[in-house]
Amino acid sequence: MKRRKNGLIQLAVLVALGAAVILSTVLPPVIQQHSEPQILSVSILIRDTDSSLWTNTRSGMEQAADELGAELRFLTLSAPNDAAEQEELLLREIEGGADAIVAVPADADVLAAALTKYAPACPIVSMESPLEGASVTIAPDSAQLGRVLAAALLQDWTAGPVLLVDTSGGANAGITARLEAAHEALLDAGVPVSTHTCTGDELAGGLRAMLAQTGSQWVMAFDPSATLRTAEGKKLAQLSVPLYGVGSTVGILTDLEQGTIAAVATWSDYAAGYLAVEQAVKAARGEGCTSTPLPFSILRGEDIYEPNNQKLLFPVAS
Repeated sequence: MKRRKNGLIQLAVLVALGAAVILSTVLPPVIQQHSEPQILSVSILIRDTDSSLWTNTRSGMEQAADELGAELRFLTLSAPNDAAEQEELLLREIEGGADAIVAVPADADVLAAALTKYAPACPIVSMESPLEGASVTIAPDSAQLGRVLAAALLQDWTAGPVLLVDTSGGANAGITARLEAAHEALLDAGVPVSTHTCTGDELAGGLRAMLAQTGSQWVMAFDPSATLRTAEGKKLAQLSVPLYGVGSTVGILTDLEQGTIAAVATWSDYAAGYLAVEQAVKAARGEGCTSTPLPFSILRGEDIYEPNNQKLLFPVAS
């Protein structure tokens, strides 16, 4: 009887040891699987034909993706601001199983209608312009930006009408808000204003004609692409008309330093990209999304090499 009891005890010990071995093999991967967040797929929809205007923004996005466990997929358009193509890309990414989408709307109304119609399962983060149905918008206060940019022009203004160029045609709510606020601020100051809707190519090749048609002696543009194309038009036509714009790409900073651009409203593209992916990942994981308007400042050529501006404009290098 005693032997049988000892045998049962030994068997129980062996079973316990065997179970411990099995658990030591199985549990670590299970624990690791639950402790490490799942890699998320985040699609980035840009409203331009290439991402060269988004170099710093993309760097911020990639940094956030590395830190937060996300894979990014960048998608551009065949033609600038092609709202129909962007809608197709949006629906394709949703149907393809994207965990979240960051969109720079070509036409916020078109994308909002698509979101309402198809009721996507994945969250959307909007950049540059508010988008109905998006979890959050990453952008500066557009109306305030327009007013402050107009104030920069008013510091220099002596006489003559101001031409406001609009390449979005009212489709981009953020750009439209900037333009309308600048228009109002200039009129309140007694400055004659003309608004001209055109494409980027028309800006580059036909700026002289636009100025002659409106009698304008000053120009304002309200997004990086329009600012670059207006600067290109100035150089091609050898014009001296002062230009006030938006953005901090290498091309814009070069034109600012050389005096082709008088002043720009700028913010940290790197921070904007980081925040957009961060909020997309949080939304995909069911966490709360929060954001405040991005801080911005007015930059002139003589300000580029100030230490604080170097950190803003060249975040990776500094």
